[in-house]
Amino acid sequence: MSTTPFSPRALLSLLFNGAKAVEVVETALSIGLLDALEAGPVTLGELAARFDLRPQRLYKFLDCLESLGFVERHESSDAIDEATYRAVPGIVAAATAAVGPDAIERDRDRYPWRRLHGRLAESLRGDVSMTDNDFAWPPKTDDQTEAFERSMSVGLGPVIETFHRHAERLFTGRHRLLDVGGGAGTLAAHVLDDTPDLVADVYNLPAVAPLVEKTRAERGHGERLGFVAGDFLAEPLPSGYDVLAFVRVLHDWPTAVSRQLVEKAYQALPPGGLLLICEEFRTPDRLAMQFFWSYFLIGVDSCVSRLRDVDFYTDLLGEIGFDEVQVLPGAWEVVVARKPG
Repeated sequence: MSTTPFSPRALLSLLFNGAKAVEVVETALSIGLLDALEAGPVTLGELAARFDLRPQRLYKFLDCLESLGFVERHESSDAIDEATYRAVPGIVAAATAAVGPDAIERDRDRYPWRRLHGRLAESLRGDVSMTDNDFAWPPKTDDQTEAFERSMSVGLGPVIETFHRHAERLFTGRHRLLDVGGGAGTLAAHVLDDTPDLVADVYNLPAVAPLVEKTRAERGHGERLGFVAGDFLAEPLPSGYDVLAFVRVLHDWPTAVSRQLVEKAYQALPPGGLLLICEEFRTPDRLAMQFFWSYFLIGVDSCVSRLRDVDFYTDLLGEIGFDEVQVLPGAWEVVVARKPG
């Protein structure tokens, strides 16, 4: 139904999450949301008020529908209530024929490990939420912080590939890298593999220090891989580094916070220093791959998780004062910007 071309990787991701995709369509049909979207355009604020849904959760739910190619979105500002949506023509008839009006009641216990599964309508209204046992954001205990950072290391493959591909461009002549929110140090260790003259530190909450120490021991980088404890929301970023990296960090925060973090990076970098931003940007080819993360976080009010277009970051970097802004290609692109001087 969508004219969006899916790459093989995107299509396989969509097929893997097929049961969840069907549930999203079932829910949108059963609560009348698809009818309202097909009659659109309609703002998120209007939809939330009409159907008594929580705006933050509805934004992520609509992301799921957009991922499937069923909904088109237009945002003229950062206020999610003002975002406008319209369904592709014929979606109500197609959904009715494919899943039926009572499909929401089927297989309610199909995935008992997720309180959300099978209960999306209740979740959108706020009657059901994911608990800290399911997903705590931000992590509230040292154990939760450690578990979160371990899980983030698993999905670093596309980032590692991109950094490896552009290692010479990014790190030649550079001396010290600070990986802000760099988890267990997995990415930093791979960067050190490619750049023997570089030293890298991970900047993260104190609870993550043992994970970085383990990575250091396993990868054999000794003192070249270090750890700096701190809270990037509450403190300035450490200085003394000629490269700073935000990898899968900025999308977790509202626009004002993301901007503040980039401003902190500008202040911490010396003239000529580089800032690197790498995360899963919102692109037509990746909409299907974005599906699972949006679905997963519908019941989590505390996590903003705003996947953004790459232009958001290139524009923001220019506004703050960076120059020579470039987007380097890869499995996940990396945005590179230089502090003038």
